[in-house]
Amino acid sequence: MFDIAFSELMVIMLVALVVIGPERLPKVARTMGNLWGRMQRYVQSVKSDIANDMAIEEAKQLRSSISKEITAIEQATLKARMEIEQKVLDAQMGRSHDAPDEQNPPVKQPSITPGKPV
Repeated sequence: MFDIAFSELMVIMLVALVVIGPERLPKVARTMGNLWGRMQRYVQSVKSDIANDMAIEEAKQLRSSISKEITAIEQATLKARMEIEQKVLDAQMGRSHDAPDEQNPPVKQPSITPGKPV
């Protein structure tokens, strides 16, 4: 992480021994180890919090997009239902549309003249 070579670590330990003294060095080393462990746990908890927040945000976005799709499907279904109901009502009332249906063109009835056998 800090890219400290073994020789540099030995120099740091020698300076610490001279400055701190041999009596207090084990206590200082233990304290530094505890602080280092706390820092690592803190960094890990921050990383997991960030990952959780990102997952929650992605879930919210997914929920929003699904909600939009559901609304669009509901609107399309409602529109189709209203069109079908209108056609059923028109059929019940005996109304015909002004424009002929493209799928079912009007059938021309043969004209029958009276007096001629068919």
